[in-house]
Amino acid sequence: MAEVRSIFLSDIHLGARGCQAHQLLDFLREYDSERLFLLGDIIDFWAMSHRGIYWSGQMNTFVQKVLKRARHGTQVIFVPGNHDEALREYVGSTFGDIAVHQEYVHTAADGRRYLLLHGDEFDVVTKYHKWLAVLGDNTYAFLVRLNMVLSWGRRTLGIPGYWSLASYAKRKVKTAVSFIYDFEECVVRSIKDRGLDGVICGHIHSAAIKTIDGVLYVNCGDWVDSCTAIVEYFDGHLELIEWGATSLPMAANAAAPAAVLEHSE
Repeated sequence: MAEVRSIFLSDIHLGARGCQAHQLLDFLREYDSERLFLLGDIIDFWAMSHRGIYWSGQMNTFVQKVLKRARHGTQVIFVPGNHDEALREYVGSTFGDIAVHQEYVHTAADGRRYLLLHGDEFDVVTKYHKWLAVLGDNTYAFLVRLNMVLSWGRRTLGIPGYWSLASYAKRKVKTAVSFIYDFEECVVRSIKDRGLDGVICGHIHSAAIKTIDGVLYVNCGDWVDSCTAIVEYFDGHLELIEWGATSLPMAANAAAPAAVLEHSE
């Protein structure tokens, strides 16, 4: 198991049929950390409300694993998102050893300070037109389930590699691409006003580590489609782990984080 300083996860969507809890458990078997940050949409109350309750044994195992790590000294911070916004009523409280925050400022090992939040407050659709957000969520859930069928077909035909229909649709639909860039720019402007070095968030299911206007923008991605996480090593470097892109353990290379995904835009 690889030991890292921090793990950042978002958009797990426990309770939704598209949640790839088995992939997440495999990831956590390979990575342990001093700090674990859960940045929203960990539990999908929307899915359970609109599409029925679905809770697998693997989802329950994930919850138990997080609680166990918290009991054994891992600092666990939970920042609720829009899909688990009901838990925002408990900001300032703790569930066992898990602290609930509206947002959180994390100081990395290299001294850089990052604002941790989910990010839905920068999404005007989610904030002001919830019915449209729910419609988009249902469409996305359909694409994810269709992608499962396509993935099975690719494996049956012996086609190598991972391909995501949902991600392809987001890249090709002009309005979706425009929304992603608008979201990133809006988040970065807010961070600059607060004098912080960067932001780590989720919400849009589009994992990234990039520098925008001098600010490091980091998005954890999700565990419904892409299966991605952000890890911080003990020198403060951040890396995007694309767990969904491979079925092989990635921790073997964790001791030397050579491929830190930072680039300017």
